[in-house]
Amino acid sequence: MNDASTHPMTPQDCLVATMIAVSVSDQNIRTAELVKIESSVNMLPVFAEYDIDRIRVMSEMVFELFEQEDGLDALFGLIRDNLPERLYETAYALACDVAAADGTLRETELRLLEEIRYELDLDRLHAAAIERGARARHLSA
Repeated sequence: MNDASTHPMTPQDCLVATMIAVSVSDQNIRTAELVKIESSVNMLPVFAEYDIDRIRVMSEMVFELFEQEDGLDALFGLIRDNLPERLYETAYALACDVAAADGTLRETELRLLEEIRYELDLDRLHAAAIERGARARHLSA
């Protein structure tokens, strides 16, 4: 975590950290989730100037925080401090995409998504629309 404290988190770091947190929430990082994180960083305009090597740094930070008793609260504090409010729905949409990437929403992922909605103070109707979009994008034939 020393790297994150010496270099403030960018908004993109916050988005990546949120996606990683959802992926590790059930203590089992799945390939589909990693592919979703990497493809989001490679394809979405919000990550146009992002250094992909920062994914590793953000992963290590999230892992370290999750080992601490109040690590999730600390993560949300960092996200709220460094992510502009206009990107809160983006963060939630990316989190939903990662959770849905493997085709199964686990209880721990659902709880973390609920916590993200609460911490970012997202409108329930907007959150439901974001969730429905993620579900639709990740249905299999």
